[in-house]
Amino acid sequence: MSTLPSIVTVGPQGAVDGTVRVPGSKSLTNRALVIAALADGASRLDGALVAEDSEVLLRALSTLGFRVEARGPRIVVQGRGGSVPERSAELDVRLSGTSMRFLTALVALGRGRYRLDGNARMRERPIQDLLSALRGLGADAVSEAGNGCPPVVVRAGGLRGGTATVEGSRSSQYLSALLMVAPYAGAPVTLEVAGELQSKPFIDMTLRLMSDFGVEVGREGYRRFDVAPGRYRPRDLEIEGDAMAAGYFWAAAAVTGGRVRVANLGKRTRQGDARFAEVLERMGCEVRWGDGSCEVRGPRPGRLRGGSFDLNDMPDQAQTLAAVALFADAPVKIRNVWNLRIKETDRLAALATELRRLGAEVAEEEDSLTVVPLSRIPRGDVAVETYGDHRMAMALAVVGARLPGVAIRDPSCVAKTYPRFFEDFLGLLAGRLS
Repeated sequence: MSTLPSIVTVGPQGAVDGTVRVPGSKSLTNRALVIAALADGASRLDGALVAEDSEVLLRALSTLGFRVEARGPRIVVQGRGGSVPERSAELDVRLSGTSMRFLTALVALGRGRYRLDGNARMRERPIQDLLSALRGLGADAVSEAGNGCPPVVVRAGGLRGGTATVEGSRSSQYLSALLMVAPYAGAPVTLEVAGELQSKPFIDMTLRLMSDFGVEVGREGYRRFDVAPGRYRPRDLEIEGDAMAAGYFWAAAAVTGGRVRVANLGKRTRQGDARFAEVLERMGCEVRWGDGSCEVRGPRPGRLRGGSFDLNDMPDQAQTLAAVALFADAPVKIRNVWNLRIKETDRLAALATELRRLGAEVAEEEDSLTVVPLSRIPRGDVAVETYGDHRMAMALAVVGARLPGVAIRDPSCVAKTYPRFFEDFLGLLAGRLS
């Protein structure tokens, strides 16, 4: 889409009614890119995400010497059988957390020195848990500043294998990164999880993708994972629509009493974030799953039910639920989402600030947020901040589907995962998506 202005105003048009195709899943795309790069031969990914997060990873793979051809949502990756072609590289992942974590593990399989860095916020995001686990497998991986955050320097000589403990309480991406590279260690790998693992469905997604490419992992629940030496087989893979992106459109149906059908995400989805449709169902929406689609119909305005929701297995949906909560008939508590504080911004604090700006009463705790529904419609336009966080921008747009004059500052931050978001969302509100 064309360059967005510095502020986009989202205004209600009544009950929405439309069909949308969302971009390919970021989580599936970035995992599949890493596994395809490790496979023996060429893999083709269709329907892949075309956005900053995936482009960062693609550029990094190219810098590392992998041959990657991207034509829109079709990507062909020439895998190198577990080796990293280049012996040194400087990688800039900007604000892509999956790229930082997955690439740190990937380059540990190489032979040489690799440095990974990002923007100012990335330099505040913790990665020590992954570095410690990699050292347990024989890697030399350190935080350059000694503070447990990027930049990361890896002096690689391959992974020895053995047993390593990975802390699970901050992010499941550390474990996913280790699992994906583990088949290419010099000996079997056992990964033991300390603490309560966050976002468990993302581990299931990782294991299913590994299986798709020919590697099976033994497991004891979410506490222990055993990976024997093996090799990924190249394959063609269709990437389904992104469930996080779908959530914003389902939420628009919920708050306006309308209907939205997401046409490229169906009942066989492997994404835990798709469970957000179940949350909306508990709040009074009607949900219809098909083989390749999911339709959500909202109740009449004023009939959305409040309640308490544990979103630990899909924390990135918390912002969307907080937007929906403004229009429920009772308070909504979003709990067990502590790790939102170490995302692109401190999302719990940012949400509390912006919802209060809209006139809501919000109670913020260390790992939860309680939103009291709006008792009155704000007068005049309200400009809300995004903090450079794509998910803040998209979630707050949901509020504009119901309230007049919600102005989103720095809307271009959505380029991280959904460059066409405002074109599609405003198209839905205007009745252009059918």
